This record gives sequence, structure tokens and C-alpha cells, in this order.
Amino acid sequence: MNPTPWRLASVALLAGGISAQALAAPDRSAPRDTAKSEALTADAVNAATFTPPQSGKADAKTRRSKSRDAKNRAAKTDPLILKAQVLLDRARFYPGAIDGRKGENYQHALSAFAVAQGLPATTDLTQEVWDKLQATSDKPVMTDYTLTDADASGPYVDRIPPKMEEQAELKALSYTNPREMLAERFHMSRDLVSALNPGKPLDKAGTTIAVAAVDPMTLDKPKGKELPQDPKVERIEVDKGSRDVRAYGADDKLISYYPASIGSSEKPAPSGDTKVKGIAFDPDYTYNPKYAFKGVKAQHKFSIQAGPNNPVGLVWIDLAIPSYGIHGTPEPEKVGKTESHGCIRLTNWNVRDLAMHVARGAKVSFKDD
Repeated sequence: MNPTPWRLASVALLAGGISAQALAAPDRSAPRDTAKSEALTADAVNAATFTPPQSGKADAKTRRSKSRDAKNRAAKTDPLILKAQVLLDRARFYPGAIDGRKGENYQHALSAFAVAQGLPATTDLTQEVWDKLQATSDKPVMTDYTLTDADASGPYVDRIPPKMEEQAELKALSYTNPREMLAERFHMSRDLVSALNPGKPLDKAGTTIAVAAVDPMTLDKPKGKELPQDPKVERIEVDKGSRDVRAYGADDKLISYYPASIGSSEKPAPSGDTKVKGIAFDPDYTYNPKYAFKGVKAQHKFSIQAGPNNPVGLVWIDLAIPSYGIHGTPEPEKVGKTESHGCIRLTNWNVRDLAMHVARGAKVSFKDD
């Protein structure tokens, strides 16, 4: 690659750039589990509060019952966890796609937040952590949003084909429907959008829906002279073990925490230190047959047009190590849960956030333990 300052016309990845999962079409099916969350409302989420567990000894039957209850809650959308996820997102300790479930991304973000507040690491809410979260914002965590004509009309594509050669035939790797677009804009899972808004037409302008009250992701291309924005990121740490990316300011203060997919045993991420060379917003993706990706039979180079469903998502942050970068993904709900082919994959809203604040030349360190 030959990056130009803050804009790369095309992203060419060597055998380490995108996830194996990105080679397949993202799941655009109807919500799978929303029936369990029919009673979920914005008011219930805004009103959710932490109640410390009762202390004291419990008999074996009670302990088993509590264990079953905890497993059932983990499989459903929990208003309290949903509220905590929004608060973490707004505090820049991003929990991945907000879904109201006690997944690993949420637990890791919660623990990172606790440690940053001088509290013991924890994957469960405690009164101390809850109080710190509550102190970050007194605004409701759910809000109303009214769909515009542009939201309803797109443009959208009918589907994203599974093969990269077929993706190259599309004029743009756009969203496939308003639900997918709204979920990504408000940092949510698609199932949560449906669960919060049962029966509401998401393809009709004027429809008012409930969404997470976070800074909405935009699709604009910022000008180079406007970057980096405050707070400026001077150092990035990529932790392979905990599968996260941490951004630090000039005073080495932690600015942001992001869940990430980082390499694989087959094609691991690099080690050591490197630096940020440049940034491409809304990049194209160029495939070279020497990459020899499984399932790609083409023997010639081809390009896939830009868009949120592009194999590298909405942003490519180019690193000084050839072919490696930090980039987005067409499958945000899989970040931190699947491997990549060497690069560092974030949700589109997280990689845009990092790209808006990171300075060219910023140090990038890969932590192996």
C-alpha cells in the first residue's frame, strides 16, 4: 500500500487482513430471539437499578435455583445489563454491540472500567462499580428517534453475496435494510432493535423508535485538517490475550477501551511495536490472488467497493507493518468472539471513533501476554 495522508483510495491486504468470517455473507435473517424480550421497554431500561445480592448462607437447593436463574438471565435481554452497557459506551469503555446480555465483551469492558476507577477487576456489577457508572451520566440511557426519508429509502442492497468475487460486482457494499443500519448507528445488536420496537415499521419515515442514547455513528468523511480530534490518542495497545484495544493520550491516560478480534493461531497478529501511517475512511478493498484466501478461486486482482459491508468495514487504519491495519467489519456482533487473519478488527463505530482521535505516528504496541 502507498497511503496518502488521512486518505487511502484503496486498501490492499496481504494474507492477514480480514477474518475468515468476513468472507461469508453476514447474517441478515429475521431476529432470532426477540420473543423472549417482548416485555422489554425503554422505560424499564431507564428505571433499572442495581440491587446487591443478599448476603448469608444458602442451602444447596437455593444455590442451584440461583444458578439456574443466572443462566436464564444471561440468555435474555436484561434491562440492568442493557443500562450498564449504554453507560459503559458513553464512558468510552465500549462493550461491543449493545444487547443487554452478559457476554464476554460486556464483562471485559466492565472489568476495565472498574480498574480504571481504582476498584478491583470484576465481571459482575457491584455496588461500587454501579455507583461509578451512575456518576458518569445522569441522562436516560434510552431515547426516541424518528426515522427520516433517508433512513427509510437508503439506498440499500438486496443482499451481500457470500463470495468475494460476487461482492466485487456490487456498486456499493451498503446496508441491506434499515434495521441493520439503525443497529450500527446506535451501537446495538439487530435483535435488540427489534425487541425494543416490536411491530414498528423500520422502513417508513416518521416511525418513532426506542434506541440507545449514545453518540450516533455517522458516515461522513472528515477532512484531514480536522484530525485528530480531542482527546488525541498518542499510543495504542493491542492485547492479544484479552482481545481488546486500548487508546492512551499524551499523558498516558486511558482514553478508550474497545473489544477486538485479533489474529488467529493460523495467521497470528504481529508482535512488538509499530506506528500508525495513515487512515482511510470508506475504503475500497483490493484482493490479490497471492493472498490465497480459502474459498476465493479468482486468479486475478479485483476490487470490492466501499461501504459498511465491505470486508474491512468503514475505516482502515494503516500500520507501518506491511499489510497490517486496524479496521472495521461487516459483522459487528462477532467482534471479540471470532478470530481474524492477522489484523485488528473493531466494530465500525469503534474504528471510526479511534480514527477520529488517533494521531499519525502514534505508537502501536502488541501485547502477547
